[in-house]
Amino acid sequence: MDIIRYLDELEPVGMVLIGLVLFIIPEPATSTLGIGLMVLGGAWWFYEWNR
Repeated sequence: MDIIRYLDELEPVGMVLIGLVLFIIPEPATSTLGIGLMVLGGAWWFYEWNR
């Protein structure tokens, strides 16, 4: 298992995790930002995965 091959997927996963943390914080603005980051990170992750 070559970890260097999976470094491109690290940034989108980090974005999804940050979005999840912001979604859990009970403020409307951070929850909305968290959902946006999770969607953007997920799309970026699938883009890197299919590349």
